[in-house]
Amino acid sequence: MSASHLPISALWLDPFRPLSAANAQALAGAGLVVTAVTTLDALQEALADEQAAYSMLVLGLGGDTSLLDESAALVKANRLLLPLVCRTERRHLEVAIASVHQGACHALSADDWTTSAWTQTITRARAASQAAAAVNTVASVTSNAAAPHVHTNAAEESVRSVVYVDPISRNLLALAHRVALANVAVLIEGPTGSGKEVLSRVLHESSASANGPFVGFNCAAMPEHMIEDMLFGHEKGAFTGAVKDHRGLFEQAQGGTIFLDEIGELPLTLQAKLLRVLQERTLVRLGGERTIGLDVRVVAATNKNLRDSIAQREFREDLYFRLSTFKLRVPALAERPGDILPIVARMLGRHGRNGQSWSVSPAAQTALLAYPWPGNVRELENVVQRAMVLCSDQQIDTQHLMFDDMSVESLLASGYHAPTPSAQVAPPAVDLQLAQGVPANIAELLALVQEDDNADMPLQAAVKHNEHTLIRAALESSRSRLEAAEKLGISPRTLRYKLARLRDNSLSQLANA
Repeated sequence: MSASHLPISALWLDPFRPLSAANAQALAGAGLVVTAVTTLDALQEALADEQAAYSMLVLGLGGDTSLLDESAALVKANRLLLPLVCRTERRHLEVAIASVHQGACHALSADDWTTSAWTQTITRARAASQAAAAVNTVASVTSNAAAPHVHTNAAEESVRSVVYVDPISRNLLALAHRVALANVAVLIEGPTGSGKEVLSRVLHESSASANGPFVGFNCAAMPEHMIEDMLFGHEKGAFTGAVKDHRGLFEQAQGGTIFLDEIGELPLTLQAKLLRVLQERTLVRLGGERTIGLDVRVVAATNKNLRDSIAQREFREDLYFRLSTFKLRVPALAERPGDILPIVARMLGRHGRNGQSWSVSPAAQTALLAYPWPGNVRELENVVQRAMVLCSDQQIDTQHLMFDDMSVESLLASGYHAPTPSAQVAPPAVDLQLAQGVPANIAELLALVQEDDNADMPLQAAVKHNEHTLIRAALESSRSRLEAAEKLGISPRTLRYKLARLRDNSLSQLANA
């Protein structure tokens, strides 16, 4: 059974309408196993249960979004990335719209128990969960650790918070900075989970409108009949339930950037309306007559080949050219291997608790670099978090790595050799123990390892040889084991373990000297 068809677990909070056995059975048929609670106290107890793992939180709302606000605060307090799904009565359409504005990944009618509706809800919750994980992989690794940084405003500081270490990524970042200076529409292409929204934020924060709002919208995350209202807004009385004026996302993005993710999923009927708004730089709300001028930069993203969609009459060619004044492509993670270890470093620093210092063994680093990463950064996040759960001493090795598509043994047996970086831009050495900073002389020690010509060795022998050489260089240049461990960026206990595992008399003599 594929991952997309596995049943998932959900918390269900509805103080207004109890969940009946028949409804629970209907949800189970759609692949949703529900744990129902009726109070916020019970919700807090369920969220705090470390033995339970939930994939979404379903909320039954009344005539306002107060329950959503309180539930979201509890989720945040428990440090969980839990997508929120809201159910409302059909007569409370404005509450459904407001819930999406306030962070819910999906809203649906309280009386809709069809399998198709809940299958779609599960799909959107999964997408929201993956998107949140991708955003959380944004890392603070600079492209040159030795270079001084001169920053004059908060926007520039925020641009620094992305991982662009690989030469391909650096070229993309430099191009994005140049494009940001021109007020043109940008189309970002790239596979799912590769970091397209991260790049869109770089464009925004590098532009003259960096102090304006950044508004994102996933074109595949809403029913077709709600997308127009979400984007362009409505006037009071435009339809049943429209009890007040509503500013759409384009108006909310005035003076800033609107990011339209999954643009290839936008229905054809709405593509024509979007094209007119982009051409005229104006819009008229649903049920309104007043023309509203727009000062908004549009950045769109897609994981589809829009040329193919145009040929299949699924996407308008004129809208494609309007959106793609400048195109940027975010490569798959496997195409920019220099970014993998820096991203891992940042994940370890972010997920570690109480200032824990984590390290990754050379063999584990080799496996991480060898894996093809079909799920890109989102999949990398999963692998790192699994390793942190399995590892008891903050020393991640190959036995802690669980890949979705293949085993570590098959990776190591494949004879992987690390890719050779571009001759023009060499990526910096990355220290995986962020809490301790860059160990003294680590660059020199790494240089000693890299000088050895072991390209013809079997992979496992080469890894052991490199580790042997690195430890020898550290011991020879240090006055004690403690100093050598500090240079290597590992604990004295780990150094003792590695010395015992290598079983080298010459190393033992150096260590005891």
